[in-house]
Amino acid sequence: MRFRNAVLLCSLAASLALASCSTAPISPIGEKVATNQIFSNGYGPVEDHGYALPAIPINKVNARFHRQIVDYTTAEKPGTIIVNTPNRFLYFVLPGGKAVRYGIGVGKAGFAWEGRAYVAWKQEWPTWHPPKEMAERKPEVAQYVEDGMGPGLRNPLGARAMYLFNDEGKDTLFRIHGSPEWASIGTAASSGCIRMINQDIIDLYARVRPGKNTRVIVQQ
Repeated sequence: MRFRNAVLLCSLAASLALASCSTAPISPIGEKVATNQIFSNGYGPVEDHGYALPAIPINKVNARFHRQIVDYTTAEKPGTIIVNTPNRFLYFVLPGGKAVRYGIGVGKAGFAWEGRAYVAWKQEWPTWHPPKEMAERKPEVAQYVEDGMGPGLRNPLGARAMYLFNDEGKDTLFRIHGSPEWASIGTAASSGCIRMINQDIIDLYARVRPGKNTRVIVQQ
């Protein structure tokens, strides 16, 4: 069963930031890490659940935002997701001091957030429900507030979405999701959520098991 509000309200999310949560030692924001393997060839066309995702012109995306395995020192356990907002990276922690690093798009001014959460659930090809506040700013999306925009190549949530809840089990309204807007990766352009290239969110989605053990740490 889909949540009626399963998506967006990302534009409301700034007021629910997780800043009061505790933190643990993690790699410094500006730390340089060594690349072990890069997957620049992993952005070709994809047939997925009846949808034909187009190839990404990955040569137009800065190579540092291509999916890659890097050296990464952290006190967090494997399976943790660490979002380095200033550098526009998302790390999925692997055993042995490694991580999968993805390029991301982050919240623009006024929609940034930080703290800790967990992946409560995840959805393939989700429906998008913009909040009323967004519809007031962008009348062209008002038609989707109640009925939602169904899954598809134009859906702002892309091919996958992961829903972040706080330790009290409440929806933070923040999402990690795919996006058809590949050119926005590496920028601050979203309404608070963390966006990824569709080929990357499919890769990350397959690695993540929802539940309180899958921690998400967002750095500002």
